[in-house]
Amino acid sequence: MFHALLKQKLQTKEAVLKTVFELQQRGKKIVFTNGCFDILHPGHVDYLCQARDSGDYMVLGLNTDASVKKLNKAPNRPVNDENSRALVLAGLACIDAIVLFDEETPYELIKFLQPDVLVKGDDYKAEQIAGYDVVMAKGGLVKTIPFLKGYSTTALINKIKG
Repeated sequence: MFHALLKQKLQTKEAVLKTVFELQQRGKKIVFTNGCFDILHPGHVDYLCQARDSGDYMVLGLNTDASVKKLNKAPNRPVNDENSRALVLAGLACIDAIVLFDEETPYELIKFLQPDVLVKGDDYKAEQIAGYDVVMAKGGLVKTIPFLKGYSTTALINKIKG
């Protein structure tokens, strides 16, 4: 079941663009968010569900393993490889499509997909979010969502280490 779901949700940017275009032609709002989502925890799920509430169809830009390493999160990150992370995320009903990206930011992917709503966590100011200019230029919305307090992948890793 999960593998079929992963095949359905993990798509090329070209396939997602086709869906995005068709939905936008019907007046639907496309939401885009992104991240590493290394070890999925309640903070991630809360954030993703809130992001999805901002529109009709949500595309998740997922950092590839190479992209996570470029971000210098920690030498042992990601803990879970990109296929494992994508499989877990595909199980969430709030995510409609997942697209992997290799760059440090999803700017080029956002430019390609032209979403109506761009969402990130509130550790960013809206104008600092990669793709802000793209979404605002088309009259879209860029918003930040507060994180659920007490949850982070780094804290979870440190707790496991003891």
